[in-house]
Amino acid sequence: MKKNTLEEIEKNYKEAIRSKFRVERVEGKHSHYLNNPSQALLRDLCWEIFSSDPKTDDLSVYRNFFRTEFTREENTSTPYTNKFKKVGGFYRGEIEPANISTVELAAILVDFHPRPFNKFKKVIDEEDLELINELRNIDVSVKDVPVDELKEKTESKSVTDFNTVFAAREPESVVNKEPEQKAVSTFIQPIVSIVDKPKGNKFKYIAIALVLVLLGTIVFLALPEKQCMQWSNDHYEIIDCDLKIEGLGIAPRIELLDKSLVNLKKVNVSDTTTYFDKNGKAIIWYAKTANGIDFFNGHGRHPENNNALKPVTPYILNKYVKK
Repeated sequence: MKKNTLEEIEKNYKEAIRSKFRVERVEGKHSHYLNNPSQALLRDLCWEIFSSDPKTDDLSVYRNFFRTEFTREENTSTPYTNKFKKVGGFYRGEIEPANISTVELAAILVDFHPRPFNKFKKVIDEEDLELINELRNIDVSVKDVPVDELKEKTESKSVTDFNTVFAAREPESVVNKEPEQKAVSTFIQPIVSIVDKPKGNKFKYIAIALVLVLLGTIVFLALPEKQCMQWSNDHYEIIDCDLKIEGLGIAPRIELLDKSLVNLKKVNVSDTTTYFDKNGKAIIWYAKTANGIDFFNGHGRHPENNNALKPVTPYILNKYVKK
């Protein structure tokens, strides 16, 4: 039965990651990548996360997923863009990856904790898992146990594991003090009561949902009338969403206000521009265009051609700047 228990924990782990994804795609700092997680967007998000300060466990996941070492000098995930199709399918619940490294990478991209799976499963107390296994092995057909008494005893002890509550208690010898009480048929599966979440847990989720709705309402009401933005030459301007564009020609499209992008600016670079911080991390980003290359003060996507912005490298500087 140990195998079944681990399978149940793994199922909880996957669902917890999907729950984190559903939150991050709406209000997370990487929502512009996760709102519509295409293979290319997930690849770019992966590069951004690992280019910052990857943890040892995360580097191990990267190595197992791509079968290559991570290096800041080159985006080694680019040739494997198609592998991110499984990650997107996992988020949407369309597939259940056979390889755990796919699930682990999905956890990294939404910054789910605790991760990896080996750390997650330690959250559940081993003694309580053993108790659940014992209850699953009980042959209740030998005893006549009233339903109410069985339910009372099996729901008295709870073990909390990240959004999943297992309720269980080791049954004691049952003595029927009322002889006239008719025993209920013994074909009862105690595991049903064990794994069902307590009713009180439903109120927990309802409360969380109400809080999120309330926060969303407050944010919506607190926003100024200008809730959209439009690219203007080298920066974004906050405008009214119902602004009518007059005149001829193709005007930049109007986008919903995105606080993570509204401060994005195109910058003019030269030999004296500072491209890296003291730790060697790029602070200038670039994207190629039909006429050459544009540089920006942050990450995201090129407002005019929608190409993903990438951190500058010495190679790019030597080729396009230091001529």
